[in-house]
Amino acid sequence: MSDLHARMAARVGDLTAVVVARCAAEAPFYGALPRATLQGEVARSIAAVHALLLRALRDGGGGPMGPGDLTRLIEWSARRAEERVPLEAVIAAYLIGAEVWWQTLTEVAEPGELAGAGGKLLACLHAALPAVVLAHQNAREDLHSEDKRVRRALLGALLEGRPYEELAGVARVAVVGEHEVVAFAFESDPPSRLVQSSLDAFTGIPVLMDHVARIALLPGTSDVPGLVARLEKDVGEPVRAAAARSSVPAAISSAAQEAGRVLDLVRRLGRPPGCYRLDDVLLEHQLARPGDGLVRLAAKLDPLEEHPYLLETLRVFVERGSTAAGRRRSCASTATPWTTGCSE
Repeated sequence: MSDLHARMAARVGDLTAVVVARCAAEAPFYGALPRATLQGEVARSIAAVHALLLRALRDGGGGPMGPGDLTRLIEWSARRAEERVPLEAVIAAYLIGAEVWWQTLTEVAEPGELAGAGGKLLACLHAALPAVVLAHQNAREDLHSEDKRVRRALLGALLEGRPYEELAGVARVAVVGEHEVVAFAFESDPPSRLVQSSLDAFTGIPVLMDHVARIALLPGTSDVPGLVARLEKDVGEPVRAAAARSSVPAAISSAAQEAGRVLDLVRRLGRPPGCYRLDDVLLEHQLARPGDGLVRLAAKLDPLEEHPYLLETLRVFVERGSTAAGRRRSCASTATPWTTGCSE
């Protein structure tokens, strides 16, 4: 195979350029890369694989690849995973490269050489692809575990009002602008992965969620009722949720506390499944927990300022109602068997 090896070696530069061009044209991931990256790092990786194929073509005996060759493939695959290259893009590049390699073999090989060279190519693919896939998946699992750890830490810092900027940088999450903080209550205990998948699919982004506290952080002004309806469908059971809006990241902690209080109140009141905000249970919240709801409850009367006569009517109604109630209570407490009524 030494003559065929020499002929293929003379074509490697052209082969690499063809594979790079086809990857950019046929694989969306590579098509989105800058030209400098394609002609630099991507071309170098493809040329390195061609060097392994050339070695297999030159060494007629033994296996298609030695342990050192497989080690290098595993290392390259793990590095691609760490660089967030999708596995499907990696496999596409290998298959495009194999197709181009075979087409070139058919052009330069003698009839008696083609079967052996084709067998070598298939043997290389048979040895390389399982190792590449396994290495890529293992590296991605490690990255995913680390990503989840960092994202949990980021959400914890935001919910507790602690510094979060460094964690946001590591997690590659932009924490800016408005957010919706949503607390959930389920009838049972649906799998965390199912809940996470439902939230991610509805929003189109990876959602930060604490699956122990059952609280999620949604960027922007999301359609929370729609999200709850989708979640109910996906998990197959009713869901109660409470949402609170945060205008800036620094207010996420207080919004989380509000959402938690509203959800607790909704559950204690036995309200039906659905999405609630503080305004939906404002009176009940104020009666059950006087304090921060008072200003918002009083704000319900603000529209009456433009209608003084309505405001005066309400004032008289409240005063007379309170007076009448007081008189009735007094009458009841002082009634005797000879009492026939209580005059107002």
